[in-house]
Amino acid sequence: MNILKRNNIQTLDLDQSVWSQTFMVAPLVVIGTKEGTGYDMAPKHMVSPIGFDNYFGFVCTPRHMTYTNLQKTKEFTVSFLLPEQVLMASLSATPRHAERSKSKNIISALPTFRASSVDALFIADSYLFLECELFKVIDGFNENSIITGKITAAFANENYLKLSEKDEQLQLMKNPLLAYIAEGRFAKIKETYNFPFPKDFER
Repeated sequence: MNILKRNNIQTLDLDQSVWSQTFMVAPLVVIGTKEGTGYDMAPKHMVSPIGFDNYFGFVCTPRHMTYTNLQKTKEFTVSFLLPEQVLMASLSATPRHAERSKSKNIISALPTFRASSVDALFIADSYLFLECELFKVIDGFNENSIITGKITAAFANENYLKLSEKDEQLQLMKNPLLAYIAEGRFAKIKETYNFPFPKDFER
């Protein structure tokens, strides 16, 4: 413990969420689902590939319509936003009210287009688009659940494709990524470096 104190390390209060007490870098995506006769779009930052195969997961709660919609439709979309689209994420997070339909009043104002193989929407001009069928829902993380999907179709802006003939540092400098800094800030990532993998490293 003395070593921790000498290095300015503070003990976090586990009666509160660890994630609200320190900074953490995360992606920022918008999950699209079919909702009744309309659609829902919901921003998420607790998201991740599930392993190295074509599976994707995110954290949700049964209190949200995204969870309810997925129980019915078994499919969803994922839009990975660009830095200049952070306002789209903010708008898609607008709370719904009984007297105001989110689909009609909010979603209709967003630049969207229909997915090719699932009945849900994408945010236009994103850089990566995933169409997913529901794979597994894992409940029980207190009020939260992990929702996973198998990717059935994927599309990417050509500026974000990994190509051997391109300088990745220059490519990302010209085409930066959006990062969400939990909780409540965001960043534009454009300065990157090669990771110093050890010799003969394999994943």
